[in-house]
Amino acid sequence: MEMAPALQAAPSSNPRTVEDIFKDYSARRGALVRALPSDVDEFFGLCDPDKENLCLYGLPNGNWEVALPAEEVPPELPEPALGINFARDGMNRRDWLSLVAVHSDSWLVSVAFFFAARLNGNERKRLFNMINDLPTVYEALIDRKHVRDRSGVDSSGKSKHSTKRTSEGQVKRSRVVAEEYEEDEEHNETFCGTCGGLYNASEFWIGCDICERWFHGKCVRITPAKAEHIKRYKCPDCSSSSSKKTRL
Repeated sequence: MEMAPALQAAPSSNPRTVEDIFKDYSARRGALVRALPSDVDEFFGLCDPDKENLCLYGLPNGNWEVALPAEEVPPELPEPALGINFARDGMNRRDWLSLVAVHSDSWLVSVAFFFAARLNGNERKRLFNMINDLPTVYEALIDRKHVRDRSGVDSSGKSKHSTKRTSEGQVKRSRVVAEEYEEDEEHNETFCGTCGGLYNASEFWIGCDICERWFHGKCVRITPAKAEHIKRYKCPDCSSSSSKKTRL
């Protein structure tokens, strides 16, 4: 079966502000974090060495795809590493995934700064600092491989204990800060639903009451003070889904 070129690599609208460019970067990055650490078996299977040159794309809608490169010359956006499938069977799997992750990080930055070309120096500096606050795709991959090797997290990369329950079986309120929890094996298997970063007891975390995923407060722009006034927290993805259903 022939594989079509990527059609969704470019955004539906051209992000122009620092915040919009960072939002585009975060969505693409989150998609790549899922492709490598979480959906790794599916990703591995799609990178068939017998196919033509393939690329891994993180899309602005939060999805990822393995596809042929863009046909336009020059392309509308910078292109990711070409031909990642050819090295799949010729390298150690872990080394190959790490190489793809490093190239993916380079591509994410190139796309972000393609959009940022018209920003001034201070705005580009602010954008870089915002990007630099998130773990790279490579760092997320290494963190998850370390935890999987040590504690047996399943291949989906999801935590087996992402919800905290009392002895009566009731879910504890999601806005309880991470510092109130003990650093145990349960938390060592918890990852941020936005950036994919590993749980750290020194940081503030908040859990979504809808999808039960956990997030760094800074990734979803929730401070401990703000969390104190939230009775039922919905993450950005769940809030967006609710809005779409309401409009329909």
